[in-house]
Order: sequence, then structure tokens, then C-alpha cells
Amino acid sequence: QVQLVESGGGLVQPGGSLRLSCAASGLNLDDYPIGWFRQAPGKEREGLSCITRSETTLYYADSVKGRFTIFKDSARNTVYLQMNSLKPEDTAVYYCATGRNTCVNNWRLYPCGGQGTQVTVSS
Repeated sequence: QVQLVESGGGLVQPGGSLRLSCAASGLNLDDYPIGWFRQAPGKEREGLSCITRSETTLYYADSVKGRFTIFKDSARNTVYLQMNSLKPEDTAVYYCATGRNTCVNNWRLYPCGGQGTQVTVSS
């Protein structure tokens, strides 16, 4: 059974940092691209970043470019999203997704997704 579990969310002050994890079981993350998404209350789920299988290509939304970094630890079968310089508008539930052969910005096109982890940026 394929399972993705996000963790690392929490409450952080503006300007702070968090590192989110997406741990996979039942699936080798080296075989698929992995995307990170987020959904704020009342808004559509937004594509943030994606890392390809070879890790040669990383995609970032303009809203997080320069602040967020995606990377993978193959030994742990885990993908991370390092988030720096957090802003109140980054408050959302963050999700990872995988199972496709290519990175896409539409979370609905990924066969496998996690339950999400809440990130709240507030003073």
C-alpha cells in the first residue's frame, strides 16, 4: 500500500523557517517526481515545487522562489521542503504528491498524495 506522510508543520513567526518532510512507503521516490502543494482556507490548492527523478530539474512557483528549497534523501525515501523567510501568506496546509512520470502543477493529476501538515505563520 502506497502511503505519503507529511510532517514538520507548526506555528512560526514571520521571517522564520520550517522544514517539511514527505516520507513514502510502498513506493520508491527515486522512481517518480515529487511535488509539493499548499491550500489556504478558501483557496485552490497551489503547486509550489517539484523535483524530478534525476533531481536535475527543480520547479518553484514564483510565490516561493528564492525562499523554499526542495530536496530528497533517497536513503530515507523522503523529500523535504525547506521554507525560509516565511510570511503570513504562507499559512496553509501543505501536501506532497507523487506517482506521475512528470511534474505538473495540478495536484489532481497525481495518483498518490498525503494528508497534509498545517503551517501557520503568525506573530
